[in-house]
Amino acid sequence: MNLFVSLKYLVALDDHKHFGRAALACHVTQPALSNALRALEESYGTAIVKRGRSFAGFTEEGERVLASARRTLREQELLQQELDSRSGSPCGHLLIGSVPTAMPIAARFVARLQARHPGIRPTLRSMSSVELEAGLENLALDLALGYTERMEQSRAQLRVLPQYTEHYFLLQQAPAEQSAGLQIGTEMRWQDAAAQPLCLLSAEMHNRRIVDRAFAEAGVTVQAAIESNSTGALVACVVAGQVSSVLPGALLGELQAYGPARCGLQARPLVAPQVAVPIALMLHQGSRPSRTLEAALALAEDPAWLAEAAQHSGLLQGR
Repeated sequence: MNLFVSLKYLVALDDHKHFGRAALACHVTQPALSNALRALEESYGTAIVKRGRSFAGFTEEGERVLASARRTLREQELLQQELDSRSGSPCGHLLIGSVPTAMPIAARFVARLQARHPGIRPTLRSMSSVELEAGLENLALDLALGYTERMEQSRAQLRVLPQYTEHYFLLQQAPAEQSAGLQIGTEMRWQDAAAQPLCLLSAEMHNRRIVDRAFAEAGVTVQAAIESNSTGALVACVVAGQVSSVLPGALLGELQAYGPARCGLQARPLVAPQVAVPIALMLHQGSRPSRTLEAALALAEDPAWLAEAAQHSGLLQGR
């Protein structure tokens, strides 16, 4: 039994909560993954995985083995990065999670990081706020880009690096006379936006709570015509149907730059109330930073990067 490989399988099972998906992520067959985990249980002399018709979680002993597995794999990664990196040239993997509404900024961040340090291999995942918090708490994530207002709900001690402020717009199909592409329209009150048939993020997403809170401050309650956990799906619904959507400027900035040229859309800044939500990079305060993480933190505090993030976070170039 290869201990490191078995521990990787165990962590993958925790990440994916499914034997088949964990096996796919590890590039092995499901029987191979299951056999390795059984060998691990035999080695430790205790049951680790609760087995039923599907993955049912870990035993109490398994939770301890899982926590140790994450620490062991992290220390191995830190050592490998130290051995592979030279002064000023970090090498290795970096796992970053981001809430869906911040993915355009997160994508710019990892692109800038990789261009500055070609030896860094970032992986960027779109995750809910709950998933980000769990990932930071158990050290499964190196960095997370998300809502600082949720910090009080996290049990982990987090270090916070403010990045930009999220502003909100109503995205809708433009009048027939408007040229193709995305244009910035006139301001709209949240109360008036509530009268539109809306396509919104689903209830488990923290962004939906922010949007519902803004509507409540405006004295209205909305029932979405369409819901999705994908911001891309929201845009596609606006393009294809007769619905509007409430989206942050970072997403619309990408649509403005790279969106379908044949489609006429307009984004109207939402006011009354004026909603501004801080977005930050977060990491576990107690973890020893890797060489790749140190490089990422340096970029996160670079004034040039912060100016770029602000520029692309609220359609500032078009207002």
